[in-house]
This record gives sequence, C-alpha cells and structure tokens, in this order.
Amino acid sequence: MKDKIKARSVPFSQTRSRHASETAEDYVEAVMEMIEEKGECRVLDLARYFNVSHVTVSRIVKRLQDEKLLYSKPYRPVALTAKGFKLAKQVKERHEIVLAFLIELGVDKANAQIDSEGIEHHVGSKTLAAMKRFLK
Repeated sequence: MKDKIKARSVPFSQTRSRHASETAEDYVEAVMEMIEEKGECRVLDLARYFNVSHVTVSRIVKRLQDEKLLYSKPYRPVALTAKGFKLAKQVKERHEIVLAFLIELGVDKANAQIDSEGIEHHVGSKTLAAMKRFLK
C-alpha cells in the first residue's frame, strides 16, 4: 500500500514543481515578446499585460532578478539576463508546439490560445516530443 501511495505522489510533486516555475516562465516570455515588439519592456507594460498592479510586478521582477532571470534598475526598462533569455526561448517554443498541436486536433484558435497558456507549463518533455512528432 505504501508503494502505491508513493508511486501516485510522484506526478503530484512534479505538477507542484511546475506550478512554482509558472510565474517565472510567464514573465520571461512576456519580457522577451515585449522587447521584440516594442524594443523595450517596462514594469507598467507587464502590469497591463498581466492585469495586475505595478506593485505586484515590481515584487515579481525583484524575485526574478534575485533568480538571475531579469535585470532591472529603477525607472529603467526590464531586461532579460542570458539565463532568462534561454528560459524565455524554451517557454516560447513549448508554447508554440502546444498551440499548434491543439489547433491540429481541431480546437479553435481562440480556445487553443487560452488552453495552451496553462498546458505549456505542465507538459512533460516526452509528451512535448510526441506532440512535435505528431505535428510533422
């Protein structure tokens, strides 16, 4: 019985771990997109993008700066570190694969975009590889 419980707990711990990284992934991806589109990314841009307060974004940016994913100075644009840029590229690729997979399955684009935002954080590497194979 103990082994069954332990075996069932592994997927839950993986999901909890992925939940913990969701915010960081969303923020680095958003920063990268804004820099690509506008040439820069400011805290206020992120607040509007995520529909949260300036204070919330400032706290998250500080945390991500401590994690060496973002670089920011007061009253200056937010920038990605090399580590943050690498993560942003990985997240964007995962997102694009999941989105294309959902659309290929017949999910309408609007719903596929909404669902891919959540799924991208939780899809495992083997599942993602299978999605890529399916798309080819």
